[in-house]
Amino acid sequence: MNELKTKSGSNLEKVLASGNFAVTAEIGPPMDCNPDVVLEKARALKGVADAFNITDNQTGVVRMSSIATAVLIMKEGLEPIIQSTCRDRNRLAIQADILGAAGLGMRNCLCIAGDHQSFGASGKLKGHPGAKNVYDIDSIQLVSILKGMRDDGVQQGGDILKAPPPLFIGAAWTPLGDPVKIRPLRLKKKIAAGADFIQTQAVFDVELFKEQMKIISDMGLDERTAILAGIIVPKSLGMLRYMNSSVPGVSVPDSLIKRMEQARTSAGDDKKQASKNQAEEGIKITVELIKQMQEIPGIRGVHIQAIEWEHRVPGIIEKADLLPRPSFS
Repeated sequence: MNELKTKSGSNLEKVLASGNFAVTAEIGPPMDCNPDVVLEKARALKGVADAFNITDNQTGVVRMSSIATAVLIMKEGLEPIIQSTCRDRNRLAIQADILGAAGLGMRNCLCIAGDHQSFGASGKLKGHPGAKNVYDIDSIQLVSILKGMRDDGVQQGGDILKAPPPLFIGAAWTPLGDPVKIRPLRLKKKIAAGADFIQTQAVFDVELFKEQMKIISDMGLDERTAILAGIIVPKSLGMLRYMNSSVPGVSVPDSLIKRMEQARTSAGDDKKQASKNQAEEGIKITVELIKQMQEIPGIRGVHIQAIEWEHRVPGIIEKADLLPRPSFS
């Protein structure tokens, strides 16, 4: 066991501070109050990542809260990264949540704007397209507020905190979102506000991502924060096509789509085999992407998102030669 002092005490911060390549994974809360769903996912993922993102009403759909879900995975020995969205709460509610989370022992927080509420009203879900956005503050302001609470011991309104929350503060970055030219500048603002780590939108187009990382490196931003490349595990051809056409900031190269097409058509009329082939090809693609991320200067880790497919993550991390994970006292 290695000993390493950090400003938050979080395992994720220790992994990054030690120079290890970090791995985070995502746990999606259920759309009801069943804790067994969360506990099952937590048990399947234990030991395969350094910390675990708990989404906050992802895709604008009501789910078990990020903080409550984090409490459940902590019982299984997993370190959470709670998410705080500006879409749903004003600055009072956000700061109260953060103090409560810190009081419960949570040390990592990802500050995000949040998917638009109309996003959830698609497919079989009704969502809440009529809900009102709050956006009292934006994600950059949120990062700044949390930094002020931690480092200066003051709330955003100026009230003194006798016990400042020890936080490892994260932010999201969409490197290939339109307009691409402003993305490095927006990242710079988040780092200046106090983002200790960054998790990117899903990366499939490695060459385009390398170009953005070169710009980031030239600006010296990769030395001021820890950038973790986001990787979504593709289950099928339909999923890849959807992300390429409908998810902002995601670009899927034709070569990957063709690989998934071949995996599907190789099964002929056997639908079950076609589904299995696509799943296995998706895992191969994921492992390849992880290894490619390790070769890009400035990338300090990966964030794996296996949407409702968490049980496949341990095998992916093992195939990527990222086990066992580093351990700290």
